[in-house]
Amino acid sequence: MKSIPTDLSRRAFVERFVKTCLGVSLLPGLGALRGAGAPPRARAKSVIFLYLRGGLSHIDTFDPKPGRPEMGGVRAIGTTADGVQVSEWFPRMARQMHHVSLVRSMTSTQGIHELGAYSAHTSHFMTPTIRHPALGSWVVKLLGSENRLLPGNVLINGSPQHPGSGYFPAHLAPLPIVDPGAGLQNSVRPTAVSEADFNRRAALARALGSHFVQQTPHRDAAAYLKIQQEAATLMKSEDLKVFDITREDAATQAAYGAHTFGKGCLLARRLVEAGVRFIEVEDDQNWDTHNDQLKSMRLMTPSVDQTMAALLEDLHRRGLLASTLVVMATEFGRTPQLNTVTAGRGHHPGVFTWWLAGGGAKGGYVHGQSDAIGEHVAENPVTMPDLNATIAFALGLDIGHIEHSPSGRPFTVADKGQPVTALFA
Repeated sequence: MKSIPTDLSRRAFVERFVKTCLGVSLLPGLGALRGAGAPPRARAKSVIFLYLRGGLSHIDTFDPKPGRPEMGGVRAIGTTADGVQVSEWFPRMARQMHHVSLVRSMTSTQGIHELGAYSAHTSHFMTPTIRHPALGSWVVKLLGSENRLLPGNVLINGSPQHPGSGYFPAHLAPLPIVDPGAGLQNSVRPTAVSEADFNRRAALARALGSHFVQQTPHRDAAAYLKIQQEAATLMKSEDLKVFDITREDAATQAAYGAHTFGKGCLLARRLVEAGVRFIEVEDDQNWDTHNDQLKSMRLMTPSVDQTMAALLEDLHRRGLLASTLVVMATEFGRTPQLNTVTAGRGHHPGVFTWWLAGGGAKGGYVHGQSDAIGEHVAENPVTMPDLNATIAFALGLDIGHIEHSPSGRPFTVADKGQPVTALFA
């Protein structure tokens, strides 16, 4: 019986084809209503999306409730933004709050990690019938990259559950960087392959690949050929140096921190300078603090506070913050009440906090609020689709632009989300 080719078998064929012909492997993970009028004026050129996985407690970070028993004895401290306080765990970010717009009225119905993270990245609920593209893939599809040699979408220390390019072609998936301190791996021509032999193999790959694409209607066949050709070009480019954070001076490296999140954010700043559109950096700590909230925060917050503050300060000092939208996101918040047995906090999608800085966002601003104990939204609820629409708006995307899935279903960049224009000056 004749076998029917699947997406997986096509992908495996192309990956083997590239490895055989070029002596290199595809980078890991790369296989992963019409708007009325003109798109909005772009305020940002690039986005750095900081993802703190596990569900970050809003009360213990950027929406403290001073003097309330729910704080567990943790203090709120003043910041450089008039009238705005944050938890004492974030003294360095307190000195950067004049750059930040806090959204203290984020709300969701997704209280399971995988579902919440999927919604945060795609603006959609997870379903068994379709995989939606993450926001970064929308950005590069509609805007492209300012640097024609570098990928426009990069994921640093990302989770394997990241939705990637979804139903978009594979070349729109983020370039995965597992170790931001190691440069771009698999990007150097093997010493056993001479440049002449490499060029010969590349020419043969183009010839055979083009014929394969003509005979194969599945659009990812062309996408993988495009990935191979772009990777071969990048291998010979001086732009590869942007991935080497050791080119930064010792003081700058120390300011960001020697941990993975620090190195990832430093790399993100270098990529922004090089014209990369969308960079996501995921913290390698797990903020799922079901046990001993105070001990967990004491251990985890110093590195994140250091790195996020360093990133904002560095971008501002280099004149990049005005054109770079930095977003801090998480899948949900955590319960105001500390568990009497575990001294931790449970999942709480009802209200939580994201923040934005730069890219035209107001500094020292608070949008929305939670109630007195941080359990419900009290004012101006904002959904994940709304915040993703806000990011798209900052970049100048038309949020009404329609793209169709392979089955013909119409989708827009942030589903039914609406930009929160009050966040912009």
